[in-house]
Amino acid sequence: MRPLPPAARWCLIVLGVTVCYFVAGQIGIQWAIVREQISPLWPAAGVALAVPMLLGPRFWPGIFLGALLTNIALGPSLGTVLVISAGNTIGPMLAYAVMRRLGFRNQLDRLPDAVLLVVAGAIGGTAVSAALGTGVLILDGALGPGDFWATALVWWTGDAMGVLTITPLLLLAPRFRLPKQVSLIRWGEAAALALFAVGTAILASTTTSKLFLVFPVLVWAALRFRQAGALLCSLCVCTFTIFAAIRGLGPYGSYELTTRMLHVQAYDATVGLTALALSTIVLQRDRATAEIADAWRQITEMVDLISARQSLRSAMTQREDAETQAACSSRKRSR
Repeated sequence: MRPLPPAARWCLIVLGVTVCYFVAGQIGIQWAIVREQISPLWPAAGVALAVPMLLGPRFWPGIFLGALLTNIALGPSLGTVLVISAGNTIGPMLAYAVMRRLGFRNQLDRLPDAVLLVVAGAIGGTAVSAALGTGVLILDGALGPGDFWATALVWWTGDAMGVLTITPLLLLAPRFRLPKQVSLIRWGEAAALALFAVGTAILASTTTSKLFLVFPVLVWAALRFRQAGALLCSLCVCTFTIFAAIRGLGPYGSYELTTRMLHVQAYDATVGLTALALSTIVLQRDRATAEIADAWRQITEMVDLISARQSLRSAMTQREDAETQAACSSRKRSR
């Protein structure tokens, strides 16, 4: 089977990116609280940032087309939708450029990588998209001038949560491998973790005094299941919390929309940052331990090799001494 030409391959990948962004956007729209267009959790932002990291920046048209298809039915006008789609593309591409410039690695196995993802990806790039999108909605008359800060805040935090929860999972996906042999105890622990994660997420989203219960579960997930476990637990907690806040349930129901979303996003950002940072630190510790073990193995091999050479040299020296002594004895007898 002949390989696809580069142009055809590029078109197929762009089409795939468009579909992925559109599907993620449709999921985010289900939680929209402003104009049925702005959501406190926007998974498509996480997809948009992961695309240039995993595939390269040349596939940016897929992000733009996905955003265009997502927003075109929501309006309010074609020009506004084009600007919003451009903002949804420019934000992650700028964040990607800054992160690559500062040495970001997709492996997320260093704490500076996690910090870059939070600062440049979840805070910086999403702020560009939120400001541009909210500004053009106000210019088009879809929002009043007094709604700028409240709308931009929800837009910004929604995109930031999408980056914090979705992008790390997508970066982890190419390296994820199912273990070949897993004991029943390990499966039982995974099932127990999933049960506790869902249970504590529900409690945290409905009872103020139970908010802290999610953090021991995050620690458990990070220590035992590394990034995959911690990030999935974080996504679970954030999803339940936002779902409850949108419907006015739990500890956030008594606040106005802006105040409610501020509280929710502050809590979810803390959960996401804790899961990402802790799991990265654990992974960094594992890598350092593996490097130390490898260095110790190499040192042991060198010591064994040196000992063997010294033993051989000692044997050869003893043989030479014996031959010399034998030669001297022989000379004395001949005299």
